[in-house]
Amino acid sequence: MSHIRYYLAMGMLAAAGATVLAQPMRPSGKLSPDAGASSGANVAVVIQYKHDPGALKQLIINSLGGTVTGNLHSIFAMAATVPQSGLSALAADPDVTYISIDRPVGARQGPAIAGAEYTTEPINAPAVWQQGYLGTNIGVAVIDSGINLVPDLGVYVPVSSTKRKSDAAGRDGGGGPSAGRIVYSESFVRHERDASDRFGHGTHVAGLIAGNGALSTGAQFYRTFYGSAPNVNLINLRALDENGAGTDSAVIAAIERAIQLKKKFNIRVINLSLGRPIFESYKLDPLCQAVEQAWAAGIVVVVAAGNDGRDLNLNPEGYGTINAPGNDPYALTVGAMNTVFTPQINDDMIASYSSKGPSFIDHVVKPDIVAPGNLVTSLEFASDPLAAENPSFYTWYSFYQTNGAQSPSADYFPLSGTSMAAAVTSGAVADLLQAAPNLSPDQVKALIMVNGDRSYFPQTSSVTDGGVTYVANYDVFTVGAGYLDIAATLNGALATGGSVPAGTAMSPIAVYDPSTGGTTAVIDQTALWGQTGPWSASGVYGSNAFSQTALWGQTALWGQTALWGQTALWGQSDPNGFTALWGQTALWGQGSPQAETALWGQTALWGQTALWGQSSTGLDVPLEF
Repeated sequence: MSHIRYYLAMGMLAAAGATVLAQPMRPSGKLSPDAGASSGANVAVVIQYKHDPGALKQLIINSLGGTVTGNLHSIFAMAATVPQSGLSALAADPDVTYISIDRPVGARQGPAIAGAEYTTEPINAPAVWQQGYLGTNIGVAVIDSGINLVPDLGVYVPVSSTKRKSDAAGRDGGGGPSAGRIVYSESFVRHERDASDRFGHGTHVAGLIAGNGALSTGAQFYRTFYGSAPNVNLINLRALDENGAGTDSAVIAAIERAIQLKKKFNIRVINLSLGRPIFESYKLDPLCQAVEQAWAAGIVVVVAAGNDGRDLNLNPEGYGTINAPGNDPYALTVGAMNTVFTPQINDDMIASYSSKGPSFIDHVVKPDIVAPGNLVTSLEFASDPLAAENPSFYTWYSFYQTNGAQSPSADYFPLSGTSMAAAVTSGAVADLLQAAPNLSPDQVKALIMVNGDRSYFPQTSSVTDGGVTYVANYDVFTVGAGYLDIAATLNGALATGGSVPAGTAMSPIAVYDPSTGGTTAVIDQTALWGQTGPWSASGVYGSNAFSQTALWGQTALWGQTALWGQTALWGQSDPNGFTALWGQTALWGQGSPQAETALWGQTALWGQTALWGQSSTGLDVPLEF
């Protein structure tokens, strides 16, 4: 259908006040899998166009009985509620490129116990602070459930009762001493102007990024809880509600605001400790497209990998469980490590729940890096809902106070997940950017990956929970380029004198060759990884990672002997890997069910029957992401 015929048809419908009948026009594959299969009278969707849509596109939506709920200019899109019967007609618009459900994003949690875990020591953050790099004057946008001001987010002064100054739109421009280092706040939760944290996740994340340890500093304390950038400024962009749930459109709108405020608040980092399943290629996913717009604007986007590494529906190893938007090759995607009660890393293990690559649809090699995320202690506030609803989340006063009581702290509590690992990484990026402010997002990502610590990883580790043993292999799909080491990264950045190669730092694409049984990494020709020396693929992932152009060749990824031997994970002798991720019966192949009945289970994504239910216990327990 031509543009003219389409607009004439829509114009006549609008003029007549007609309702479009079900399936009147062919959608030409523009509907996402879940949109095409959705049921109900009305569907919340994100509609992407070839150009930024204007009033005419809104009129067309209205003519179909729909309502526009938001404009997402950065990705040429609108959020709308549209009758199911009108989706095909909407997809027939020649200017429409893709229509997807306005999907839920958010955090999951489950029970935990307290433990003496370490956060900043394993990534060598104290060595960076000693050089004077605390994230000072760098802005980190936290898109989460909101942030509540507590002393650890202040500037080492008592919290004032001064009321924050807000404009007519409910935006908090800071404005008073009570704002501390939260320099801007705004809510993108529909019908809620208050940007404060009613769930507890956002404040916990903020503490891991920016906490200055005010409530654990002094003669009576033997341990201080610092974020990885203890003097950074926070931009509080609330996109998750009191249940830790949100939508694509709310997160996209928050990303757009961060881009708009970049210059004013020197926003160099966005932290996305949230996610959802993958339904289509990152090239079509509106959430991934918004991430790329921020990246192009000069902002490093740090994303949680997801907490689905224990999902064995596709294969016995939990591969292919990376979440969106962590599947975007531009994002810096972070998996979670368990620090096993010690500050050194030589005994640390990958958290068994940390999602593994490659990503669905595009097979992007993820995660990019790993960082502490299991049972890490951060901020709690008065009447914190997440802490109150989960009394087994606690940090003893005796864990950090001299002669402290064996009772739960009212100021700090632990959480686990790639949410936490992403936050630790975001603060570390802020430290790096204070020291080397001219680095681009691609250069930041490249430096972090090149300087990741790959020196000690074991071949495998395992955790048994509920009678099930979860095995992790320390390969590029599990630990990426290695363990975050911000001191080595900073030294590498300063040593280069700004001579980091130009180009993208897109994560590679894994390609399986059934004729050879090998899996190769395809590198974008404009990427930094195409350079020689330390910037080559082997420099990023290790000297043996890509030998013989195959990930699973005769040389081990991290060791001297073959990691997989004759039963290569993606080889012909392992049908689990091939048929699940690469073959005709892949999740999105012709013979497979939709995501909600395959990888993600038959019940609601955020329901009580989530992957980790109330029966899970132990130290290696995912709480959220």
